[in-house]
Amino acid sequence: MKKSIQKAEVLIEALPFIKKFYNKTIVIKYGGNAMVSEELKDNFALDVVMMKYIGINPVIVHGGGPQIGKTLDLFGIQSKFVDGQRVTSQEMIDVVEMVLGGKINKDIVSLINRHGGNAVGITGKDGDLIQAKRYRKVKKCPETNRPEIIDLGLVGDITQVNPNILNTLDRAEFIPVIAPIGRGEKGETLNINADFVASKIAGALKAEKLLLMTDIEGVKDKNGKLITGLTRKDAQKLIKSKVIKDGMLPKVNCCLDALKEGVTKTHIVDGRVKHAILLEMFTQAGVGTQIVEK
Repeated sequence: MKKSIQKAEVLIEALPFIKKFYNKTIVIKYGGNAMVSEELKDNFALDVVMMKYIGINPVIVHGGGPQIGKTLDLFGIQSKFVDGQRVTSQEMIDVVEMVLGGKINKDIVSLINRHGGNAVGITGKDGDLIQAKRYRKVKKCPETNRPEIIDLGLVGDITQVNPNILNTLDRAEFIPVIAPIGRGEKGETLNINADFVASKIAGALKAEKLLLMTDIEGVKDKNGKLITGLTRKDAQKLIKSKVIKDGMLPKVNCCLDALKEGVTKTHIVDGRVKHAILLEMFTQAGVGTQIVEK
C-alpha cells in the first residue's frame, strides 16, 4: 500500500505540469549515450509515447555522429573535424545520408512504434523542411594574423525552416522523427549539426520547450558544480568569462538562439539518467540546466 501511495503522489506532482504542457510542442534533440544504451533507448521511447498520450506534441531531432564515424571507417573513409564539425566531402555525404536518414532514423521510428507510439521518420529535405547554405568558418591564421575561410565541404548552415510538414503530421497525431540533413542552395544534400536543427525547428514552431540531451549533467560553474538555472544574461557572463566553453558553448548558444525565436524555455538535459525527459518535464527538481530569457 505504501508503494501505491507513493506512485499516486508522483502522479499528483506531475498533474500541474501535464495541464501546463497540454497541447504544447516540445522539441527534443536525441543523442549521446541515450542512443547507445539499450535500456536508455527503451526509456526514451516510453517517455515520448507517454508525452503523446497525455496530449503533448513531441518533435524529435536525432544525431548520429558516432554511428556515421563507424560506417565511414568500414568504407575506409577518414574523418576530419574542425571545431567539432565533421568536414563532409561528396564521398562522405552519401554515407551520412544513408546512416542518418536511413538506419538511425528508421530504428528510432521503429522503437517508438514498438512501444505504442505513431512515429514517422523524415529528413530536412522532406517537405522542404530545412533550407541551408554551405557553412563557411572564419578563423584567424596564426602565421599572417588575418582571417581565413575554412571550407567544411557539404556542411550546412540553416537559412530557413518551413514547418508545414510538421504541422501536417501534428494534425494527424504523428510523432515526427527528423534526421539533420538539409537542402542546399543548388539542391545538394547538406549535413547539419543536430543541436542547430533542433534549435531552429523549435524556433519555427514557437515550441514551449527545447530539450537538448547530452552526456553530462548540464552547465557547470567554475568549480565544476551543476547550475540548474540560467537567464540569458547569466549565460552570456559565463561565456565571456570562458566558464562555458568547448562542447558546451554551441549547445548554450543553440538555447539562446531558440529563446530569441520565441521558445519559452530551453534545457540541457543529462541523457544518461533514466527517464530524463519525464523527470525534466514533470518534476519540480528537473534534470540538468534550464536556460530562460530572464
